[in-house]
Amino acid sequence: MRSRAARAHKVSLERLGKPSAAGVSFADWYKNLPGFLGAAELRAAVQGVVAARRAGKPVLFAFGGHIVKTGCSPLVIDLMERGIITAIATNGSGAIHDLELAETGETSEEVAETIRDGSFGTENETCAPMNAAAREGRGVGLGRALGNLLQSGGAAHRELSLFAAAARLNIPATVHVAIGTDTVHMHPAADGAALGEATLADFRTFCQVVAAMGESPSEASAGAASAGAGPKAGGVFLNFGSAVIMPEVFLKAVSIARNLGYDLDGMRTANFDMLRHYRPAQNVVSRPVKAGHGNAVTGHHEILLPLFRQAIVEEVSRRE
Repeated sequence: MRSRAARAHKVSLERLGKPSAAGVSFADWYKNLPGFLGAAELRAAVQGVVAARRAGKPVLFAFGGHIVKTGCSPLVIDLMERGIITAIATNGSGAIHDLELAETGETSEEVAETIRDGSFGTENETCAPMNAAAREGRGVGLGRALGNLLQSGGAAHRELSLFAAAARLNIPATVHVAIGTDTVHMHPAADGAALGEATLADFRTFCQVVAAMGESPSEASAGAASAGAGPKAGGVFLNFGSAVIMPEVFLKAVSIARNLGYDLDGMRTANFDMLRHYRPAQNVVSRPVKAGHGNAVTGHHEILLPLFRQAIVEEVSRRE
């Protein structure tokens, strides 16, 4: 038999949660969270984002349509305006919901009802501008074309649009389309060639952002020559609510960047979703990054994203 004092322990007093008094500040409430599992993952993701921006590295926010549908767009726009989120990326669904919310202040139909009579996804007011953005996006990319359309077209609620904000702030915004997955592809004006060319341009922009999360071959060589300075903070890839498209796109971009000689060992990733899915677990949290550089937090977007944003804002304010 051995003494318990000689045993390693996973639970210790300093990591226990502490009850917060009524009316306590967010910073104190956040500090009192337990130091385990989801709370520890959340803190690590927050610290990674803050370190990346202090080092001048990108923070790329990838999202699915549910982020818009759960009312989180203003929170993301705020982080963009603060210079914390430096690029955004989504699938076709995210772009469609963003456009509808910007133009009408409403989005998301009852699919179970409209799929029965064949009216699902047939609104010209959505299909026409999205397909027009695809045609305009042949040169600048679908994301920037959509942002320009919403900014210059006088969308009534363009202040709620992630893509309009990206165009206004001149930061990368990309849309990664899978043909046949979006309602706008059902429209007679859908142009497969335009969609393909615009979304391919966005993929190349996305790859540039991912490469910038690490060190270029020349930077890596200079860093090796001055060894001893310690590891440099890399950029951060955040995936909120995309179970398939964005994790797959990210994995390919990482491969391209490393193939071109970029050192991504300092890069960090975090996945936030309501369920744990295979592709985000493998293609975001595990495969692309060094051990310990990927985090996962499970929960509802409408709770986690406000919490994540406030924790970042408090941490940035504390360090200023």
